[in-house]
Amino acid sequence: MLGICRGRRKFLAASLTVLFIPAVTWIYLFAGSFEDGKPVSLSPLESQAHSPRYTASSQRERESLEVRMREVEEENRVLRKQLSLAQSRNPSHRRGNHSKTYSMEEGTGDSENLRAGIVAGNSSECGQQPAVEKCETIHVAIVCAGYNASRDVVTLVKSVLFHRRNPLHFHLIADAIAKQILATLFQTWMVPAVRVDFYDADELKSEVSWIPNKHYSGIYGLMKLVLTKTLPANMERVIVLDTDITFATDIAELWAVFHKFKGVILLLLDKLRKMKWEQMWRLTAERELMSMLSTSLADQDIFNAVIKQNPFLVYQLPCFWNVQLSDHTRSEQCYRDVSDLKVIHWNSPKKLRVKNKHVEFFRNLYLTFLEYDGNLLRRELFGCPSEADVNSENLQKQLSELDEDDLCYEFRRERFTVHRTHLYFLHYEYEPTSDNTDVTLVAQLSMDRLQMLEAICKHWEGPISLALYLSDAEAQQFLRYAQGSEVLMSRHNVGYHIVYKEGQFYPVNLLRNVAMKHISTPYMFLSDIDFLPMYGLCEYLRKSVIQLDLANTKKALIVPAFETLRYRLSFPKSKAELLSMLDMGTLFTFRYHVWTKGHAPTNFAKWRTATTPYRVEWEADFEPYVVVRRDCPEYDRRFVGFGWNKVAHIMELDAQEYEFTVLPNAYMIHMPHAPSFDITKFRSNKQYRICLKTLKEEFQQDMSRRYGFAALKYLTAENNS
Repeated sequence: MLGICRGRRKFLAASLTVLFIPAVTWIYLFAGSFEDGKPVSLSPLESQAHSPRYTASSQRERESLEVRMREVEEENRVLRKQLSLAQSRNPSHRRGNHSKTYSMEEGTGDSENLRAGIVAGNSSECGQQPAVEKCETIHVAIVCAGYNASRDVVTLVKSVLFHRRNPLHFHLIADAIAKQILATLFQTWMVPAVRVDFYDADELKSEVSWIPNKHYSGIYGLMKLVLTKTLPANMERVIVLDTDITFATDIAELWAVFHKFKGVILLLLDKLRKMKWEQMWRLTAERELMSMLSTSLADQDIFNAVIKQNPFLVYQLPCFWNVQLSDHTRSEQCYRDVSDLKVIHWNSPKKLRVKNKHVEFFRNLYLTFLEYDGNLLRRELFGCPSEADVNSENLQKQLSELDEDDLCYEFRRERFTVHRTHLYFLHYEYEPTSDNTDVTLVAQLSMDRLQMLEAICKHWEGPISLALYLSDAEAQQFLRYAQGSEVLMSRHNVGYHIVYKEGQFYPVNLLRNVAMKHISTPYMFLSDIDFLPMYGLCEYLRKSVIQLDLANTKKALIVPAFETLRYRLSFPKSKAELLSMLDMGTLFTFRYHVWTKGHAPTNFAKWRTATTPYRVEWEADFEPYVVVRRDCPEYDRRFVGFGWNKVAHIMELDAQEYEFTVLPNAYMIHMPHAPSFDITKFRSNKQYRICLKTLKEEFQQDMSRRYGFAALKYLTAENNS
């Protein structure tokens, strides 16, 4: 934690600190401000006792607190002596970078603390660290709020998982946004021997909202102050991490630091519980804020003040546990060689653009975890039994029932594959309309369709929900692409949901379901990424859902689909212009040349002259693009890649007695592109086509079981087609 520096001479001591607080032992990295080798007070304490706000009651509380603190101070001195002796037995820890002060440039206080737990395996200095039990669970707490911090947490967690050899229990203090994102991520990640619990950060706001704070992290930057009250009362130890760090070693090595306090820690905690940590930091904050008026480093200012008054609470470790990359630190002096590093802390607003002679090494390490395939981190911890997980057990049961000798085994297996999913990869905002008629455009895509995003955003001003099928490395490419696009960055009502690649098939219907599930509007337009909607379609659909009473009827509103074979198209601005282009051969009804049945029931001949919506009946292989309520059935996951993925969904809507209604003044146009990998497989691989036919038959049998006699028409229609 960096205190406020005043005066001409400023020094920085970066060190790892162990803070003992009631109910929990808390490890965090500490970077304190020092003047002439001593901590700088945040405010003159002498003036506080005479402050009007410093009431007689709080004076009595302080005196009582000081008495309790003095009672245990002698025991703390004994503890510190034991720690000193333990360190003196290991001469390698007495290198120049241990508890050493370094001169620091005049700065802005960017050298924040890393509340972390880490210890490395790449340095001889830690060779004598006490070992952590093989299957001992390591507890890690992280405060996380918002979309960007949720992305940062993923990189941090990857670096922890990569090195770890112990079970982990993450305690995430998160707002509603981060909880939704990270709960889904961990649930779909399914990493063995990892448990995650969430604590509502919004419920804690009242505990710290009274503290004026200028730090960019806002109110969430103060929430580590109340961890002792937030975390379970029976938890004695926890490692607290900031989101902007990268581990270069096994976190168990830092956890091992706790073992230095065996035989003393329980007694110490018992005494500290009587000292009432909550009361201690609140009283200190009240005093300091009288002169500071507000904190500039969030909770760090308050921790600094508490530690200044109670130095016996702190045990310092070498600063290579917190190599800070702010421009105002001399991080190079924390280590002799990069192999000594334990934790890299990207605590500069410049992040990866900081100045350091080893910055390329640090950047490459960070980028390695940023783009690392998270699926590879699902490895089991041998010898450590995992906690029973109902979802995992059900998945294993379903997979075990499949016949691996079945020629369609891979198709069947894909239906049960759990794809790691990161919701709302970018910032998302949506303001509902007063009449509750908004429609979300729903689509899915892979990296080869990324170029369609800007065009769609220009054609559709309403909310959009997209599921992107990407690898970890491609997700970062997408992020850079989006952040470099003025069009995409100007739109906050687009939800980007990353579904990470796994397996050999494109899980098209899973992607559609992910995008459908995370819409914020009562209606959705089920489209595809290679279609451009007509200008003004969003507003037209909002009026149509009112006109056709979509809220109270089971209707699927059909948007007629057309296509062009030209890469450069002057997009028609009206139905009359589109009809003219149809007559000229510039446009065609969709798939007219190769798959007429897919859209023939739309009745394009009638649509040409229609001025009011008209009803059409379901026919075999019908696959129109429709607008429906958000409670419509999901797509069937057994269909992957190319073939029958939309046909099966339209059949399900018909079985549930949806009425298909064609909109007379709506249209969408398919833009040309190279054939997808999946359609190429369908055309060239006979076994692919055989398996698709088998899946179709099984789907129809399932329909008969679910819908009885009414579903017989689907079998009849298929046989006659």
